[in-house]
Amino acid sequence: MADRVLFVCHANLCRSPMAEYLARRMLADRPVIVASAGIDAMDGLSMHPYAMEIAAESGADPAAFRSRLLRPEYLADATLVLTATRRQRSVCTALAPAALHRTFTLRQFGRLAAAAEPPAEPTDDPLRAAIAAAAHARGGLQPAAPDADDLRDPIGGTAADFRRCAEEIERSLRPLATLIGATG
Repeated sequence: MADRVLFVCHANLCRSPMAEYLARRMLADRPVIVASAGIDAMDGLSMHPYAMEIAAESGADPAAFRSRLLRPEYLADATLVLTATRRQRSVCTALAPAALHRTFTLRQFGRLAAAAEPPAEPTDDPLRAAIAAAAHARGGLQPAAPDADDLRDPIGGTAADFRRCAEEIERSLRPLATLIGATG
């Protein structure tokens, strides 16, 4: 069975869909299912047009994307939950307390994955091994400033604001992809 990564933001129109499409491209060679949802989303809306442009650059067609309201079962099914903000992480862990140890902000997990030591031996479950390695790295890092964990919402901004947000998402995903590659 494939592992699942769930990205969560507010409305599931900008940050989490961009993260979903960027992660699909970056993890294409892994048996990982990537999805997204929003804590205050309305089911069935199209992605924001600027986000759609960025998602299309991943090589996939985002025209069929539809927003989803976060549900507890999405959290229960996810191997890793990555949120845009600390508040959204809190909402996720309140909805599914069992997901606490596998729920991080995207930026937080990127820092942890960058600092993590991969296991000495390859594993058959690289995503879970990457999560364990990143969680273990937490103890060796200085705490970050609170706003260092939040991914700014580009809604209401320009195409350049969306581009900067997507670049931050990619910077945060790169260490995850590298760590997964090193564990499997």
